[in-house]
Amino acid sequence: MEILELKAEKRQSTGKGESRSLRREGKIPAVLYGPDTQPVYFSINEHEFITLLKNAQSSQQLIKIDTGDGEQQAAMIKELQTKPVTEEILHIDFYKVDMNRKIRVRVPIIVKGKSIGVELGGLLQIVRRKLEVLCLPLEIPESIEIDITDLNVGDSVHVEDISLQDDIEIQADVNFTVITVLAPKKEEVVEEEEEEEEGLEEEGAEEESSEDESADEEKK
Repeated sequence: MEILELKAEKRQSTGKGESRSLRREGKIPAVLYGPDTQPVYFSINEHEFITLLKNAQSSQQLIKIDTGDGEQQAAMIKELQTKPVTEEILHIDFYKVDMNRKIRVRVPIIVKGKSIGVELGGLLQIVRRKLEVLCLPLEIPESIEIDITDLNVGDSVHVEDISLQDDIEIQADVNFTVITVLAPKKEEVVEEEEEEEEGLEEEGAEEESSEDESADEEKK
């Protein structure tokens, strides 16, 4: 995964007053924290950060933060605090990443091909949209691609069926279902049969009514 760069300015103090002042200047207050490290408080240019988000390959983009004192910290966005309506970014939490240590990340699932079962009327159901993997930061996959071409009605792909490149692991205690092809629903067939039966009953009732009316006319 490509590492994007972001410049920052260290803050000497924290608090709501300073945060509001920074936002008026077009800056976003932020903090960087992680294991075995003290939190680092800084601010970043709002325009530069929004541009970085547009260029990010995923929500777990690797970022190299330059704090301006000769240090560069590898990190990921842990949390974005925004206003509910305007979605203005109020604060950013970054999590420090050790490039030589595996981390847990959630990777989106992408299906490839059209399954045999779907062509026969089955319904493709993606049970898990993302999978948690364990890997080195530079080996984070953008997505996990699964070929569903050979899946027939009733077939499934379980987590243990998925093989990944490099030294990427999927740690799962249960061999859960990721994708399955369900059988066509029988409700439509039942509804059609019920409609036909109702139609026949209505026709029978109309015939009986006509016969009764004919009999009354003959008596007159």
